[in-house]
Amino acid sequence: MAADHNSAVGEQPSEKPRKAAKAAAPIRSAAAKPESRLAMVRRARRINRELADVYPYAHPELDFRNPFELLIATVLSAQTTDLRVNQTTPALFAAYPTPEDMAAAVPEELEQIIRPTGFFRAKARSVIGLSKALRDNFGGEVPGRLADLVTLPGVGRKTANVVLGNAFGVPGLTVDTHFGRLVRRWKWTEQEDPEKVEAEIEAIFPKSEWTMLSHRVIFHGRRICHSRKPACGACPIAHLCPSYGVGETDPEKAEKLLKYEKGGYPGQRLSPPPDYPGRPAPPLGASADAGTGGDAGAA
Repeated sequence: MAADHNSAVGEQPSEKPRKAAKAAAPIRSAAAKPESRLAMVRRARRINRELADVYPYAHPELDFRNPFELLIATVLSAQTTDLRVNQTTPALFAAYPTPEDMAAAVPEELEQIIRPTGFFRAKARSVIGLSKALRDNFGGEVPGRLADLVTLPGVGRKTANVVLGNAFGVPGLTVDTHFGRLVRRWKWTEQEDPEKVEAEIEAIFPKSEWTMLSHRVIFHGRRICHSRKPACGACPIAHLCPSYGVGETDPEKAEKLLKYEKGGYPGQRLSPPPDYPGRPAPPLGASADAGTGGDAGAA
């Protein structure tokens, strides 16, 4: 069972993170032949290997200490940032540390705690409902099977795969908005439906890679390959990207678009893993540097 690491990262002197290496623009030919399936698979696997070098510290960006905390945090992360969830859950888990405690919560009191995450009434119904289901149907324990997890209120495949991969070590792909956007940008799939994306990407990679692939792709989407203005000129895998040029290609301008540790800003977790090279996020209400937000809905 994976748990969060409560490290002393915040007490260590922070260093300016190294910027992404400047990659040469890929060479294009107007008469280039369509990429074969085999060539795409080879390119996809090379991208995964190179992202592993860029983000050896990739991890789930929700703070948690046990499967229950990860499950609740993932449900709360819908339509908001992981940062806002991480700033909210310390008070939530102090008040309701177990499924039994949360199942017995007064809805209005729980709503006030999770209000900063948005859609707090619907989310309160979900977390109280799933806590009751855990208490009544699973002995107060988070189940380690996808078929069981998706029976819980507010829990779909994406949330279930997050919990399975990061709390139980069961491989799974987390197809959030970042993941879907990047795998389409890289021409690994043309699918829009998350379940179809999941199935097509699973066919490209060994099962053992699924969980870490998800983290690497999501990290890259949050830090460099942004939705509206990708930092193409600062992207370390630009030479492998068929969509190079949709964003800023000038290296100096692109470097200014980098977020989180790649741009020298705090990360999303208040308690990041010991190997995270950036700074921890500030608690709720504390001031933070710019350049860390804009990732709503990315669990």
